[in-house]
Amino acid sequence: MSFEEEMEEMESAEDFLRYFELEYDQSVVHVNRLHILQRFHDYLQKAADSIPDGEEAKRAVYSKLLMRAYQDFVESDAQTEKVFKVFSMGEPQTAFVSLSDIKT
Repeated sequence: MSFEEEMEEMESAEDFLRYFELEYDQSVVHVNRLHILQRFHDYLQKAADSIPDGEEAKRAVYSKLLMRAYQDFVESDAQTEKVFKVFSMGEPQTAFVSLSDIKT
């Protein structure tokens, strides 16, 4: 299986961390698994132009970026890191819609 095919087979943050043989605290991953995966994805997107073509070199870069994503949540928390839009929306938005606007 190629590196890309192996990456497609993984489903959880734990799968990725085990694949890259990275040590992790299960309690950190349990609370932040989606945040870690999203941050990993964001880091991969930012680095896309500079990721080497060779499989071993690519594997090394992916491993480094995954560890960085995981470490973000060891040192901080989801609300502070604001990975998902819901955490950066600010105050709830309210709008007034009059009855005459909704009548057809």
